[in-house]
Amino acid sequence: MAKMIKVTLTKSVIGASPKQKKVVEALGLKKMHQSVELIDSPVTRGAINKVPHLLTVEEL
Repeated sequence: MAKMIKVTLTKSVIGASPKQKKVVEALGLKKMHQSVELIDSPVTRGAINKVPHLLTVEEL
């Protein structure tokens, strides 16, 4: 079974660059304090590393 991670948007994207807003949206996050469960892959980790100051990550 693939490892999963829980990603939560903890800070607002207001004031973030357009590129950062697109990364957050690509992760499936639209609202503050919304969480999504994603497969822990290098692609997902790369997207998370682009906006670590906006997110909280938990390993499941």
